Amino acid sequence: MFDIDKWQEIYSTISKNKLRTFLTGFSVAWGIFMLIILLGSGYGLENGVRKEFEGDAENTLWVNQGVTSVAYKGYKPGRFISFTNDDFDATKTMKDIEHISGRFTIWENNTLSYKNEYGSFDIFCSHPGYGNVENITPIKGRFLNDRDVDEFRKITSIGKLVEEALFKGEDPIGKYIKVAGIPFKVIGVFDDPGGDRDLSRIYIPISTAQMVFNRGNRLGTMTMTIGDASVERSQEMVEQIKNDLAQRHHFDPADPRAVFIWNNLENYKKFMTLFANIRLFIWVIGIGTIIAGIVGVSNIMMIVVKERTKEIGIRKSMGATPGSIISLILQESILITAFAGYIGLIAGVGLLELVAKNLPPDAGYFANPEVNINVALGATVILILAGAIAGFVPARKASSVKPVVALRDE
Repeated sequence: MFDIDKWQEIYSTISKNKLRTFLTGFSVAWGIFMLIILLGSGYGLENGVRKEFEGDAENTLWVNQGVTSVAYKGYKPGRFISFTNDDFDATKTMKDIEHISGRFTIWENNTLSYKNEYGSFDIFCSHPGYGNVENITPIKGRFLNDRDVDEFRKITSIGKLVEEALFKGEDPIGKYIKVAGIPFKVIGVFDDPGGDRDLSRIYIPISTAQMVFNRGNRLGTMTMTIGDASVERSQEMVEQIKNDLAQRHHFDPADPRAVFIWNNLENYKKFMTLFANIRLFIWVIGIGTIIAGIVGVSNIMMIVVKERTKEIGIRKSMGATPGSIISLILQESILITAFAGYIGLIAGVGLLELVAKNLPPDAGYFANPEVNINVALGATVILILAGAIAGFVPARKASSVKPVVALRDE
């Protein structure tokens, strides 16, 4: 039952010691505030890294051409390793490859036009599997398919920003745009989580581009998704790809500059492990700061008990039970810690919201600093437990005081 007299007494005690109560509460509020800010900043860094990764699938391998740096079986160093369709055909049969694509870009003449509208955009030549690598989502029509490649079709899927620049609200599906002066039929418009740069490009079948732009059978890059393969399996695949390419192109498999393979899965897992460790470290620091505040509250409650020894003796002589004495001290302790901690919690969340609202879109590896509801609830529970722990020791000491001894206290 709500005991108004007890709460009035607690209020009176706090009012008589405003500075002491403020300093005690501030230490708890600061601990919670720092915990929320540190956790929010940690999540902000993690979200920023996730945002950088979300432009591509997380489970990808990127195989890039290089230049040999060591002599090998009579071949001199300094040879450029150029991938071909044969490399693509051999690599795509490897176990655990889910989607694969070759890719090169047209840089020398990247002008697109439709009627009287012109613009310079990135022209990517690829297989259909590249849509899975880049997490491309068709919003009109479709993306490239295998028949487009097999039949050398002059078709293209364009980014959302290309549509806006060239078609000005007109439906682009079925229309023809000129790519470097050559007409290509628009079969789709896509969205891409990678941002504006990825939306300012078009895709055309790689076989068509090799024929139209005189690229022969050459590729620039090979990239693939590897399904549910583990990090260990991805590392094995990297070595297998490197060995196979070394055999076909006659370079030393140990040559670090002949080919470059970026293991996106391995790097993603490393980042996620790093951030898990950072979160653990932040919790240790934050909880340590809270514990420092709890110790301060406990010491203050010890002083309160000492100052009210005679009062407690009178209460016990009039029949007050040890439970009522413990309840009084615990309520005061929990009130101070819970109220101060709540202020720290609100201040921390408020600051994070302010930062998130005013954070520029191009903030790089930092995005949307936040603390989820589970963390906020966890901090609240910690506060209540902390208040109870801080007040329990002095409360127990107060309840054990004998009335005769307490009444003698000066």
